Amino acid sequence: MSRALPLLLCALCACQVFDPMQWQQKYKPYRGTTFFPDGVSMLPPPPGTVPWRGAVQPAVATGLGPDGKFLAVAPVPLTRGLLETGRRKFDQTCAICHGLVGDGESMVAKNMSLRPPPSIHLKRGFPDGYFYQVVTNGFGLMPSYAAELTVEERWAVVAYVRALQLSQSARVEQLPVEQRRRIEEGRRP
Repeated sequence: MSRALPLLLCALCACQVFDPMQWQQKYKPYRGTTFFPDGVSMLPPPPGTVPWRGAVQPAVATGLGPDGKFLAVAPVPLTRGLLETGRRKFDQTCAICHGLVGDGESMVAKNMSLRPPPSIHLKRGFPDGYFYQVVTNGFGLMPSYAAELTVEERWAVVAYVRALQLSQSARVEQLPVEQRRRIEEGRRP
């Protein structure tokens, strides 16, 4: 047994130290090279290359258009499922500070000593890409939620924020007749 232990250790170390894949010649990303005329080792894909099906389009992943500006409208289809996911994720991650209706009124906000979170209703004119970037990267005292929320969930939160903004500023006259009637019946004693 005493002879087997050193041999076992050597075998384990040899796999780590002398791994031919580790020591082969290659170009690493973001490093220069003399092989290509432009000196860049990361080349763009050839024209006409089809991206992998699981890849996310840059606008969806960043909230920015090709011009580098915030997307005015979310690049994902607005569905009931998306809004339901947005509500669930907003209630779990955002409402703690921003309040259930996004007005910045919550127990956590009341106890913040530096700066309370803003009402999302004050930013009604901001583009969807702005909200996506804030959820992704954080803003001010708000941390990034990129690790907690997937790309799709972040867009769902943005869609729900828009629904909250709409709901908190809607007038009764804008409601469908049936819903208006229900509200008016609820007001009567």
